[in-house]
Amino acid sequence: MKSTPVSGGAVVSEVMLIGQAPGPREPALKRPFAHTAGQTLFRWFEQFCGMNEAAVRSTIYFAAVCRCFPGKSPGGTDRVPAPDEIRNCSSWMNEEIKILKPHLIIPVGRLAIAQFIECPRLEQVIGRKFRARRAEHLFDLIPLPHPSGASPWHKIPPGKQLLEKAMRKIARHPAVKELAQRSPR
Repeated sequence: MKSTPVSGGAVVSEVMLIGQAPGPREPALKRPFAHTAGQTLFRWFEQFCGMNEAAVRSTIYFAAVCRCFPGKSPGGTDRVPAPDEIRNCSSWMNEEIKILKPHLIIPVGRLAIAQFIECPRLEQVIGRKFRARRAEHLFDLIPLPHPSGASPWHKIPPGKQLLEKAMRKIARHPAVKELAQRSPR
C-alpha cells in the first residue's frame, strides 16, 4: 500500500458509503472520491437524491475497504487490494459500523460489495436492496457499481438501468430522505 490513509472525515450519519480504496490523487486531495470517479458518483446523488457534493460529503460517512492507495498494477491501472491488505484494514470498517450503527450502507464497486454479500456478477446485485449484518449490526445494503471511467458497465444496458434502479432505492430510503431534507441544496 502507498501513501497515507484517506478519510471522509468525522461525519455522524445513519448512512455509510464504502468504496474500494483511494486512488492515486486522493491522498494529496485529502478526501475520498476526489477525482473523476467522484465527479460521477456525486452527479448520481445530485440527479436522483437532489444532493450536491457538499451535501453528500457533509451528511454521509465515507469509508473504504482499504484506507491507503494500493499502487499501480503492472498494466498501469490501480491495483486491487490483496486479501491480506483487506484483512489488515477490516477492523477499521468494523469499528465504524459498531460506532455509527448505520441504517443504510452503500458499497461502491465489486470489492466493497463482496465485503457484505456474494457478488458473482454486478447484474445480480445492483438495483436490489439487501439486509446484511456486519460487526454485530443489521442494516440495509444497496450496492452501486464503481463510477470509474475505466468501466463502461454503468453507462450501457443493463448496467445503466440497474444503476438508475439502485439510485432510486437509495433516494427513497428513509435514512437518505431524512438527510436530503436536512442538507442545504
